[in-house]
Amino acid sequence: MANAREISTRIKSIKDTMKITKAMYMMSSMKLRKAKQKLENTEPYFYGLQEQISDILLHFPDMQHLFFDNRGKDLLEDKKRRAFIVITGDKGMAGAYNHNVIKKAQELIDEADSYRLFVVGELGRHFFASQGYKLEDNFCYSANNPSIHRARMITENIVERYKNEEFDEVYVVFTGMVNSIKEEVIVQEILPLKTHQFIKNELLEQSQKGLGNSDKEVAMEADDWFLIYPSPRKVLEKLVYNYVTGFVYGALVESSASEENARMMAMQSATDNANEMLRELQVEYNRIRQAAITQEITEVIGGAKALRNKKKKQAR
Repeated sequence: MANAREISTRIKSIKDTMKITKAMYMMSSMKLRKAKQKLENTEPYFYGLQEQISDILLHFPDMQHLFFDNRGKDLLEDKKRRAFIVITGDKGMAGAYNHNVIKKAQELIDEADSYRLFVVGELGRHFFASQGYKLEDNFCYSANNPSIHRARMITENIVERYKNEEFDEVYVVFTGMVNSIKEEVIVQEILPLKTHQFIKNELLEQSQKGLGNSDKEVAMEADDWFLIYPSPRKVLEKLVYNYVTGFVYGALVESSASEENARMMAMQSATDNANEMLRELQVEYNRIRQAAITQEITEVIGGAKALRNKKKKQAR
């Protein structure tokens, strides 16, 4: 059984740890608010790009493009060379955040016939390297403090490789926030883009606005004013590049927010556990102190009684 000094040392150690967990909770809370604000600020631009791409595809539905899934060459391919952009954290202490996204990425990689792996975040890179997965050596980006510049650099790297036909499909594996207490791993194919999704969304919006009842009517009405310079293909390529950049940036910010949210919950849980341990240790400490005081009182009373008896004997 531990003595009072040992328990006192443990209590002090737990209190010092609680100071750290509380400070990390506050820091993660602040970073989470910043990440959410970044995401809200970029959403209008991102949705605007989607609308522009939908407009072009709506008026030129037969145009085949490298960045879309409507090329005959792509449709005839049975086996796809896949690239995976996996977004993890740079450090731990965030609950199951890193574990979940790494586990999902492993499943996708193991199912792929051929893969190229691009990992954002130190923790993910160390894990995949230790497990024998082949990583891209010149692809080293931090997950901390995401920026549009970093997203643009990642997009340039991936898009150039895609244009050189080093792979056929590009997937982003990241963590998204469902709500303040729930997160889920999201797998999104960003190249090639799904043509039918953009056109379907645009047709739905046109129908709701009452601008046409069929594809033909919408196209005929738009032909009077729709003009693209220098060409639909070049404009579409630029828009898709910006769209992919926006999506990568959104994934980085969403992952950062999810990581900080997971860390907040982990630190809150650690603080609650520390409080429970403190209560138990304090009860045990008080019990030991009470036993020690009782023992001291007993010894004093016993000594005083022995002294009185000795004096009585001497008086006789």
